Amino acid sequence: MSDDKMNPEEDEATGLYVISVAAELSGLHPQTLRQYDRLGLVSPSRSEGRGRRYSLRDIASLRMVQRLVGEGINHAGIKHIIELESAMANMAMEVARLRIEVDALLKENP
Repeated sequence: MSDDKMNPEEDEATGLYVISVAAELSGLHPQTLRQYDRLGLVSPSRSEGRGRRYSLRDIASLRMVQRLVGEGINHAGIKHIIELESAMANMAMEVARLRIEVDALLKENP
């Protein structure tokens, strides 16, 4: 494996799909994708020409948003859920980092 290959997490976040393909993969209308972008529910990357480029992660987010809409949650509520999930993921990473530090300290100072 060469050094220039992306890891799977980077692959998931790489904007590969134009809006028409993302709409087909997510099962949503392109206008819905534009609306979700304007509302900040999904933020695809942009090409040099400013066209939206959706990643696999974006498409998964679109499906989650649509599921939550189907459950009767409004867009403001969905945005709050997304923000809370992001904060929770960041905290989980911080806890993991701190555990590594504590384990290293305990190993150095038994």
